Amino acid sequence: MRKGVRIAAVTTVTAENLTGLLIEWRQGDETALDKLTPLVYDELRRIAHRYVQRERDGHTLQTTALVNEAYLRLAGQQKIEWQSRAHFFAVTAQVMRHVLIDHARRRHYVKHGGALQQVSIEDAAMMSQQRDMQ
Repeated sequence: MRKGVRIAAVTTVTAENLTGLLIEWRQGDETALDKLTPLVYDELRRIAHRYVQRERDGHTLQTTALVNEAYLRLAGQQKIEWQSRAHFFAVTAQVMRHVLIDHARRRHYVKHGGALQQVSIEDAAMMSQQRDMQ
């Protein structure tokens, strides 16, 4: 090597590397998850960004929040039999879709009075009569 010339070691992430880390994570190795996260994060953000772009205007869940929510749901799962890098990304994409569906359902629920107290017609009529007497 000549003086002043540096040769950088390039670490490539192969499908086998990711699959190996996924298997180690499944077997309970928390350090495997720590190694895996930075390797897949950019791809997860790309997937999430595509999903968020397809949502309606005014959608409040951002790309990073979608990635984080999917990550939390997946990190809690230890029974997934990861088979490959492609399998991991397919499952993660499916989890992201479920996060978006759950988010939309919560917004719809609140929008249509889900947080309000429901009262039967008879009780409402009785309450109305009581108000009239006051």
